[in-house]
Amino acid sequence: MSEPVDFSVWAPLPERVRLQVDGEVHEMQRDDAGWWRASVPASAEADYGFLLDDTETPRPDPRSRRQPDGVHGLSRRFDPAAHGWGDGAWTGRPLAGGVVYELHVGTFTPEGTFDAAIGRLEHLVSLGVDFVELLPVNAFNGTHNWGYDGVAWYAVQETYGGPAGYQRFVDACHQRGLGVIQDVVYNHLGPSGNYLPEFFPVFAEGGANTWGNSVNLSGPDSDEVRRYIIDNALMWLRDMHADGLRLDAVHALVDERATHVLEEMAVEVEKLSVAEGRPLTLIAESDLNDPRLVTPRVAGGTGLDAQWSDDFHHSLHTQLTGEGQGYYADFEAAGLGGLAKVLTGAYFHAGDWSSFRKRHHGRPVDTAALPGWKFLAYLQDHDQIGNRAVGDRISASVSPGLLGVGATLVLTSPFTPMLFMGEEWGASTPWQFFTSHPEPELGRATAEGRIGEFAEHGWDADVVPDPQDPETFTRSKLDWSELTTEPHAHVLAVHRALLALRRAQPELVDPDLSGVAVSWDDDERWLVVHRGSLRVVANLAEQPREIDLDVPATGVLFSTGDAPRLDGATVTLPAESAAVVSTR
Repeated sequence: MSEPVDFSVWAPLPERVRLQVDGEVHEMQRDDAGWWRASVPASAEADYGFLLDDTETPRPDPRSRRQPDGVHGLSRRFDPAAHGWGDGAWTGRPLAGGVVYELHVGTFTPEGTFDAAIGRLEHLVSLGVDFVELLPVNAFNGTHNWGYDGVAWYAVQETYGGPAGYQRFVDACHQRGLGVIQDVVYNHLGPSGNYLPEFFPVFAEGGANTWGNSVNLSGPDSDEVRRYIIDNALMWLRDMHADGLRLDAVHALVDERATHVLEEMAVEVEKLSVAEGRPLTLIAESDLNDPRLVTPRVAGGTGLDAQWSDDFHHSLHTQLTGEGQGYYADFEAAGLGGLAKVLTGAYFHAGDWSSFRKRHHGRPVDTAALPGWKFLAYLQDHDQIGNRAVGDRISASVSPGLLGVGATLVLTSPFTPMLFMGEEWGASTPWQFFTSHPEPELGRATAEGRIGEFAEHGWDADVVPDPQDPETFTRSKLDWSELTTEPHAHVLAVHRALLALRRAQPELVDPDLSGVAVSWDDDERWLVVHRGSLRVVANLAEQPREIDLDVPATGVLFSTGDAPRLDGATVTLPAESAAVVSTR
C-alpha cells in the first residue's frame, strides 16, 4: 500500500516543475529559495522523475539514490536504512599506521561486482592491509569506465550492484576488520547524462578545468551547490558506512570564498565523526604541494586529514625504471637524492623550480609539525598506470628484484603506504583507459582523442588501446590464477612479509619525518633509510654492493631475496634487493 511521501528538489532555474511517480503527474509548489515540494502517495520502490517547464521527458532526481535503468532513466526510491547492518562491533580505525589498498570494482574480479569483490576480501585480510579504497562508484552512463565520468553523485552504479550491493560490501569489509575509503569527484561532471544544469547553476560562469566546466562554488546560488557537495560527502559516510573519502583533484575546485568548501566539509565531517563514534577520514588528491591543505584548522590549515604524494611516486618510479620524460624529468635528474628529499620532507617540489611547469612550485612541509602518515606513498596507482599509453604496470618494465626494492621502500616509509590492486603479486595484466559511452559520437571522440594524444608523443596509433573496445576493459581485469605461479608468488610473499614486519616493528610506523635520515650513493646505486634503530637498505644496482652503515648491524629482520651478509657496520647486499636490518 502506498503512503504519502514528501518529494522535494532544488530547481531555481525552471518556472514550473511537475513530479511524475509511477506514471502519474503531480504539480509541485515552489518556495522563495527555489525548492519545489509535493506530498503524494508512492511505494517504497516507486520510480519517479521531474518534468521541468514544458519538457515531456522526466529528468532523474539530482539526489537520486538509485538509477536502475541508467542515468537517463527514472530514479527509484531507495531506503538506505533498510539494510540490516552486521558491523555493530566496528568502531573504525584512524588512518595513522594503516595501509590502503586501491581497487576498481569492475576489474578487481571477473564478475566486476561488489558481491564478487566480497569473495576476495580474505585475500586482503591475509595480505595485511587496513583500508580498501574504491575508485568512484557513483552512477555514470554506460556499463564500465574508471568512474570519473559520473553524473549521478548520490546513486551507486547498477552494473556493480547498486546501493544495496555497496552496503553489503562495506558491511563485509567491516566484519573482517577492513575500513572503506570512497573516491569521490566534485570538480567536474561527466559528458553524458548530466541534467543538473537544467535544475540549478551547477557550473561557474566562464570557469573550466582539465575535465570540463568548473563547479560553481562561489558564484550566485553557490550556497546550495556547496550544500549539494557536502551532503553527498556525508551520505557516503553516514548512510553507506564508509570510513573516509578520497577527494579527486581538489586543486580543480575553484573557490574564492574566505572559507573554502574543503574546510567547510572538514568541519561537518568532524561533527559526524563525533556523532557516529568512529574516525572519519578526508584524503585529498592535490597537485599544489601545499601543506596547509592537511594542516589542522586550529593551526590555520584547511583541516583535511591526508593527501596523496605523487612526488614520492615520481621519485621512486624514475629511480627504478630510469624514465625521465615529461613530468618525470626533474625527479630522474635528481637521482637517489631526490628520493631522499621526499622521504625526509614529503615533497620534492617545495618552492623550487619545476621544469615541467616552467615555474617554481610548492612550499616546504614543517616536518616537526606534520606527521608523515598525512601523506600517502605508493609505487603504483590507477592514474600512474592507466594514464600510460598502453596501461602497463611497473612489473612490465622492471625485474621482480626491483619490484621488491620498490615495495620495501613504500612499506617501510614514514608515510601511509598504498597499494594498487594486483601490485602485491606483480600482476601481469595491464590497467588501461577504458570507457563504454553509448553515444557513438562521444565514444568515437574519446577514442580518437586518446589515441591522438599519444600519437603526438611518438606512439604508434595501432599500439594505443581503443578505450571503447570492450577488450580493453576485459584485458584490465586481474588474473587471480597468477598468485600461485612464479615470479608472482615470490612477489606476494615479499609484500606479506613486509606488511607483517610493519605491524611488528613500531619504528616502521613512526610518522616523525624529522627523525628520518637517508644516505645514498648515485654511482653505486644504493640507499639507506634510517628508521630509529632499523636501517632499510636498498641496492638498485645489477651487482652486489658493500654498503657502509653508521653503526654495526646486529641482525637481518627482512630481505627481498638472498640474505645480506653483515660484517660490523658493513652490509653486503645482493643485486637488485633490499633488506631491513637491526642495529640494536
